[in-house]
Amino acid sequence: MVKERARILIVGGGYVGMYTALRLQQKLKAELKRGDVEITVVSPDPYMTYQPFLPEAAAGSISPRHVVVPLRRVLGQCRIVIGEAQSIDHAKRTATLTTLATEEEGAGAEQIAYDELVLAPGSVSRTLPIPGLADYAIGFKTVEEAIGLRNHVIEQMDIASSTRDPAIRDAALTFVFVGGGYAGVEALGELEDMARYTARYYHNVRPEDMKWILVEASDRILPEVGEEMGKYTVTELRRRNIDVRLETRLESCADRVAVLSDGARFPTRTVVWTAGVKPHPILAATDLPLNERGRLRCTPELTVDGAPHAWAAGDAAAVPDVTVDKPGTDTAPNAQHAVRQAKTLGDNIAHSLRGEPLETYSHKYVGSVASLGLHKGVAHVYGRKLKGYPAWFMHRVYHLSRVPTFNRKARVLAEWTLAGLFKREIVSLGSLEHPRAEFELAAGGKPPHDPKGSS
Repeated sequence: MVKERARILIVGGGYVGMYTALRLQQKLKAELKRGDVEITVVSPDPYMTYQPFLPEAAAGSISPRHVVVPLRRVLGQCRIVIGEAQSIDHAKRTATLTTLATEEEGAGAEQIAYDELVLAPGSVSRTLPIPGLADYAIGFKTVEEAIGLRNHVIEQMDIASSTRDPAIRDAALTFVFVGGGYAGVEALGELEDMARYTARYYHNVRPEDMKWILVEASDRILPEVGEEMGKYTVTELRRRNIDVRLETRLESCADRVAVLSDGARFPTRTVVWTAGVKPHPILAATDLPLNERGRLRCTPELTVDGAPHAWAAGDAAAVPDVTVDKPGTDTAPNAQHAVRQAKTLGDNIAHSLRGEPLETYSHKYVGSVASLGLHKGVAHVYGRKLKGYPAWFMHRVYHLSRVPTFNRKARVLAEWTLAGLFKREIVSLGSLEHPRAEFELAAGGKPPHDPKGSS
């Protein structure tokens, strides 16, 4: 039994943060009802993003609102704070936060005390000091970026259809993706498929007029699905006239010209950066132990090593993989582990509060699936290799099973069913990024400047 009121602070509302809080609601139902436990979730957004569906949201296969899960609806017994942790002093059991309210009031950061800490801030995009990258590149980690990229691609087709300048047309129809992991390959595959379909509604833009380029610094793409399936993916993409450049780096995208390490130069208005992630900056602003990669050193029970009452999982945590014989091997920072770690994490916090033994996290990696566009995909699951429609179907079934809440599953399934009966939507709503632009212009102001050239 919990003897004193336990204040649990969860930093992060992503996979681990939301699923851990959801598990704690289930496991500590009686304690929450009695008021013996208080759970606070601090997240910069009021929703959790199901990132595997971002490529489909960008392609228009799923509505953006079905890619996110509202935290307040799912975590009804938790206190949700929309803000960001700036620092954590675990020795004093305090976290320093900035919220929307502190920004509005012009006040300084506020402190919140806790008894149990769950650090699950996820990761952020890993960028390099490449000329022009900060000015012109587009990320692909949030639902806002996914929808913005969809709008951008369609707008570039509008520009190409309208201009009489061949240089502007060529740059508008050239799309460069940097990074051959899941995010880059799936985003490229889905958007190329969408743009190919959209081209049928333009009288002067054909699929072969567009240049799609994938740049990867290593000698393979999609390493998670295995070497054979990675090679198949390269072959499949090239069959679709996608220029896949392995062992190549982006050296500059200044002045809207993508310069590659192999000497190629591509005037372009679209550079999508998906070249990896790095630990969230909040980890460096704590007094907790980090490994050489900047992730929290954790035990197989998901406690932070040497820090009682501190817990972590997901991208922020270096969790030993007990299913392999090689010492020092950590679990891969992916959604497959994050969701399962959150379940064990929630259970172990409940065990700890009740004085019960902790469980060891153990999950043997079963494989990976990736979508390459509508009815196209690759998979390597339980030792079996699939490609084409079977892999694509498995990708959808697997991720549908992992979508939180029955309500969200039903909505996604309904959208997929309707999408099979009706034609794709090809509308660009670029004005969503600047909703006051028209009013400001009417009131005598200046239209907003977009350095990416999306409007």
